[in-house]
Amino acid sequence: MGRSSFEGLHVPEGKLPSFEGCYPTQFLDFLIARVEFIKFSDGHIYNTSREIEGVYLELNIFNTSREIEGVYLELMKGVTGGKKIWALGPFNPLTVEKKGSKGRRHSCMEWLDKQEPKSVIYVSFGTTTTLKAEQIQQIATGLEQSKQKFIWVLRDADKGDIFDANEAKGHDPSNGFEERFEGIGLVVRDWVPQLEILNHPSTAGFMSHCGWNSCLESITMGVPIAAWPMHSDQPRNSVFMTQVLKVGLVVKDWAKRDVLVTASVVENAVRRLMETKEGDEMRERALRLKNAIHRSMDEGGASRMEMESFIAHITK
Repeated sequence: MGRSSFEGLHVPEGKLPSFEGCYPTQFLDFLIARVEFIKFSDGHIYNTSREIEGVYLELNIFNTSREIEGVYLELMKGVTGGKKIWALGPFNPLTVEKKGSKGRRHSCMEWLDKQEPKSVIYVSFGTTTTLKAEQIQQIATGLEQSKQKFIWVLRDADKGDIFDANEAKGHDPSNGFEERFEGIGLVVRDWVPQLEILNHPSTAGFMSHCGWNSCLESITMGVPIAAWPMHSDQPRNSVFMTQVLKVGLVVKDWAKRDVLVTASVVENAVRRLMETKEGDEMRERALRLKNAIHRSMDEGGASRMEMESFIAHITK
């Protein structure tokens, strides 16, 4: 693959987030400790799809040949010393079972059923992030002022900050939100069926921390992301989603990770994703990417061939 094939696929200079503040020291120690064992491996499995990289042609972003497909995985092969690489993902289901009236169904799905198509933004920051009281209030005000329908997952269980296990819990600032948002939004305090929500015809956007699983679930359901990275791989995932795949926008830049995100920033991000032409274009790109990934599972598709290659390797 010629060098020219890589040109245009790089993140713009100075836009790649710093690793500073991304990982707790225990995780970095783990990475160092495992280096000596990598030499015993024959290859690496990644929860991704080569179609995610080959999507540039589908979206007419670059006028190049199919040579570009898999470019990021080829770069990873260089990092890992040329070991074999298999992109066997995405590992989440690509189809979501529709439960009938007799099936167990989360109450939020009944609320979604009553909303207009492509009218709801889903807000969830995963289970390893703790938001400060002031930030929760700003998000609440921003969502309210956006005048967009929303589902906001704000679980009492989500108190575990991977960087501060001793963080004080204090008073819950979100008490009373249910009454405040009645008619415009839904605050959910427990586990939700994220794939079902993202797959629902009323869902049009996802405000996310950009954990890789959430990114893949959003991509495979054809839903664009409002990116708010918190830690770990999330800052770089957010760049990949917003600047490379162009299926999302930035709510909070990693360089300003210690700055409070104000209600007006939240409001503007939601409005931009939900009610502008730019947001519609992101939805269109996300849908085309979804379709490309689904096709890759068919006979002769990239993901099917990747799995066959892996099976052939481990059974030879």
